[in-house]
Amino acid sequence: MAAGITTHVLDVALGQPAAGMQIELFDVATQPPTLLARTRTNRDGRTDSPILPAAQARAGDFELRFWVADYFKTPDVFADVVPVRFTLSDAAQHYHVPLLCSPWSFGTYRGS
Repeated sequence: MAAGITTHVLDVALGQPAAGMQIELFDVATQPPTLLARTRTNRDGRTDSPILPAAQARAGDFELRFWVADYFKTPDVFADVVPVRFTLSDAAQHYHVPLLCSPWSFGTYRGS
């Protein structure tokens, strides 16, 4: 896998990919943070292309924002926008940042 940042979202309440969720990527080294990309997940819960392509990858601090409440559209949803802040220490590596979520919980990890 080429360098850059990719993500995907799984709806663990339904046991399926979270299709149509809005995701934003910010550079948090600037104040205010700079919006680098805005996209939605496809039917497989992934973005159609890397949210930060390899050609634009660089070391630094970034934040993915997952619009969980808009996706679930239920009155008792726990999280609104879930921020995941992380550091790219080596721009030559691939960083995959998945989100597992339900209306009441969420988790992430560095994937492959």
